[in-house]
Amino acid sequence: MNPSAPSIYDEKPTTGIPVPGQFQAIHPGTWSTGLCDCFSDVSNCCITCWCPCITFGQIAEIVDKGTVSCGASGALYCLISALTGCGCLYSCFYRTKMRKQYRLPENPCGDCLLHFCCEACALCQEYRELKHRGFDMSIGKQTTLFFRFYLVYAWCSMSVLNSISLNSCESVSL
Repeated sequence: MNPSAPSIYDEKPTTGIPVPGQFQAIHPGTWSTGLCDCFSDVSNCCITCWCPCITFGQIAEIVDKGTVSCGASGALYCLISALTGCGCLYSCFYRTKMRKQYRLPENPCGDCLLHFCCEACALCQEYRELKHRGFDMSIGKQTTLFFRFYLVYAWCSMSVLNSISLNSCESVSL
């Protein structure tokens, strides 16, 4: 082996857009943090627990190299979660995709089982991994504002529709 030849461990990831100067060398085959290290990033832990679609959207946008927006991925995750109750059916495939991109091990169990049993911990670990690899995780902040606007819009629409249907029912006499 030629000692002057570059090693695969010296390569930086080629996906997404890392933040210059913040890349931390992480050897392929190891996660930078453990699955249960959620509280090492408390703000992300809270966002993921209360609104996992935001964290998932940020992860998906980077893993997909920007081909799908944070908002579109997060909205689809939210829709799948609302219809089936199992957003993990969608998010586990992104964990697999991310593991293959960075040659990370599938542990402590399979990706789908991990997301099914502990969705929040899995999403937090993936978020921290991308952050440790130098990616700017704030790219989804505008999408976060979109989700807030959408939730307010949906709530107002439902309130208006309910008041219209109640008023129309009251005006009908039997």
